[in-house]
Amino acid sequence: MAKILIVEDETDLRDLLAWNLKAAGHEVVEAATGAEGIAQARRIKPDLILLDLMLPDVPGTEVCRRVKSDAAFAGTRVVMLTARGEEIDRVVGFELGADDYVVKPFSVRELTLRIGAVLRRGKPETQEEKPIVAGRLLVDRPRHKVVVDGEDVALTALEFKLLWTLLSRRGRVQSRERLLEDVWEMSPDVTTRTVDTHVKRLREKLLGAGDYVETVRGVGYRFAERVDGEEGEG
Repeated sequence: MAKILIVEDETDLRDLLAWNLKAAGHEVVEAATGAEGIAQARRIKPDLILLDLMLPDVPGTEVCRRVKSDAAFAGTRVVMLTARGEEIDRVVGFELGADDYVVKPFSVRELTLRIGAVLRRGKPETQEEKPIVAGRLLVDRPRHKVVVDGEDVALTALEFKLLWTLLSRRGRVQSRERLLEDVWEMSPDVTTRTVDTHVKRLREKLLGAGDYVETVRGVGYRFAERVDGEEGEG
């Protein structure tokens, strides 16, 4: 069971979603505006926010930005709902840290299953998991922490997931299509420009460790098998 906050201004849809999520065993809190949604989120610290983008006051994108930039909501997942399905809307949502994006009209059963998948992905890692050190870079997954040359680096949820995916498969080339599926969990027929944009931004944020993320021309990206400060075998 999870604590879910629904932020949706359409009363009928909000009631329908609430009924189905409660039937699935979740605890549900509702909000009809962005401002109310932010207030409720601060009050209950939800596991997941089901967030409409087209709200009457504060845009859903701004609600998402505030949630994802606040350390108090480090474990909160966001699933966006919108009537708009253009790629640019999806890209903006994911860049803000959204964990999934569902276009109206949608099947309530499918939405419930996708919420379940997002919640499973959001479960905290075990305390035994150790930070990974690669040259000038340290990545602590349980604490969602990245350090370069002793300085903390602030990454969005998606940037962190992208870095972790590459680092955990170190030395192995990851195609753009594979990264779209594994990081964004999107169909591989979505444009790969999303990956290139995020890799560029990730490299910039990693400063001196940005070169560790290598481009394999015509294929995709990989985290370098060996970096400065590390000795090779033999």
